[in-house]
Amino acid sequence: MAPNIDNYNADELEAPAWLNEKFFKEVLIKFLNDPNVKVINFETSPATAKGDHYASVMFRGIVEYSTQKGTFSKSLIIKTMPEEDGHKKEFLGESHIFPTEISMYTEILPKLEQILAEAGEKVTFCAKCIYHTREPRQVMVFEDLVPQHYEVIRKRPASVEEIKSALAKLAKWQAVSYKLLQEKSSLFDKLQYDLTTMPNFLEQDLLKTAFPLFLESLQSVESLRKYVKYFEPLKDVVVQRWVETIREYRENRKDNTYYVLCHGDFHVKNMMFKGTDCMLLDFQMSYVGSMANDVLYAVYMLLGPDERREKYDELIYYFFTTFTNTLSKIGYKGKMPTLVEYRRQLFENRYIEIFLATTFLPTFNHMRKGNDPAEFIENADKRRELFFEKEFHDELEYLLPRMVHLGYFEQLK
Repeated sequence: MAPNIDNYNADELEAPAWLNEKFFKEVLIKFLNDPNVKVINFETSPATAKGDHYASVMFRGIVEYSTQKGTFSKSLIIKTMPEEDGHKKEFLGESHIFPTEISMYTEILPKLEQILAEAGEKVTFCAKCIYHTREPRQVMVFEDLVPQHYEVIRKRPASVEEIKSALAKLAKWQAVSYKLLQEKSSLFDKLQYDLTTMPNFLEQDLLKTAFPLFLESLQSVESLRKYVKYFEPLKDVVVQRWVETIREYRENRKDNTYYVLCHGDFHVKNMMFKGTDCMLLDFQMSYVGSMANDVLYAVYMLLGPDERREKYDELIYYFFTTFTNTLSKIGYKGKMPTLVEYRRQLFENRYIEIFLATTFLPTFNHMRKGNDPAEFIENADKRRELFFEKEFHDELEYLLPRMVHLGYFEQLK
């Protein structure tokens, strides 16, 4: 049965001509280390539903093949760059996302898993990358997690158990990276880019129009107007302060900050779950930065509205204790990070939270419901609608007083 085209991204409905028998044979030869493998048949289809991702093009290939041992079938995920002219191609064309992700899958994450395994902690962070190339085009091929019964969460919030599973994976990888960075490891030297360094990203309409729309949105609700005075002075600096915070390790390193390997795009669509087990996806934006960064991102992009309101402190505590317990397990001998100092660093990086609440939250609420991110990235009218939705205003009714009560706007530079 043909897929319902409304459920998929338009640029993933038809596989490119190069996704052919020759390509799949090349992939299988490398994966199986068998030059005599034969491709019997293959079928391609879109790999993900609309709204699951934006920064790549993805296909699923189910390949039937034979070797001397018999006939087999394997489901693969093929990730590549957009070929159709348009916003996505312009946005991603000159970026460093593929070299970053290749390094993460082939060098960095296997090393982190190895260190944990040697300490008796068996952890798998992600699907196995079985093939990659940058010429004649940038392509990565992964084992498909769907046959292993992992699923992307769609059209519902993640449960507390699922959130904890994701935060535990993050805490464990960040603990190992913290130890390695303290030991001056060169493992992360290739990670010199992040979301803020994407070509033209800071000039995107999404970023340039969001804060003015946010202020206008506050003015439209009587109970929220009183918060305009806190945000108005930030309109010309909030994006730049967010950028400076993300790039801090590379450009303005501080002596006492807890620096770790950051995922860089740690949201609910970049995870797959089987029960409460979590696999992480998409390491295109990974970088070294403050341990506060991914967790603050998760507060707005992984937690649902109820968890933001009721479980914020509990989940941060859970993340931090998992982090320090992992440090102990892997034999870290340095000064142990403290919760008090970590909370101070979360507060110090509050521009991230201000930026996310005013810029990404309304648009991500739209994605969370299974809608296509291209709708608001490329459509100004749709973007405007999202800032005036009642659901967004309802969240601001408790998020903004919390910021005021915690002193978020005092001594901001």
